[in-house]
This record gives sequence, C-alpha cells and structure tokens, in this order.
Amino acid sequence: MKILQYVHYVYLVMAVLFAYDGIVRLQNGENALLSFLFAAGAVFMFFFRRHFSNKIKSNSK
Repeated sequence: MKILQYVHYVYLVMAVLFAYDGIVRLQNGENALLSFLFAAGAVFMFFFRRHFSNKIKSNSK
C-alpha cells in the first residue's frame, strides 16, 4: 500500500500535461479553455487528495 502515498502526484503530472496542451492549442489559434479547466481541476484534486491523505495518516497514529 506504499504506492497510495504517491498517487496524488499523478494529478500534478496531469496538470502539467493539460497546461502544456492548452498552451500549444493557444499558439495554434484553437480554443484551449477545456485544457486549462482540466489542469485547474487536476491541481485542485492534488491538494484535495494530499490534504485527506495527511489527515488519515495523522488519525492513524
């Protein structure tokens, strides 16, 4: 179960990928709103999951 400690970092990787996709779409003149929304959602999920994993870890001690 040690891998569950690092799962929330996947959301940061996804946020970087979606932000990169949004930047590329903006340079091509396409609509990039959805990519930036997904990037913001992934950042939110990172902090949300990290907060609750720390909370569960502190409660189990």
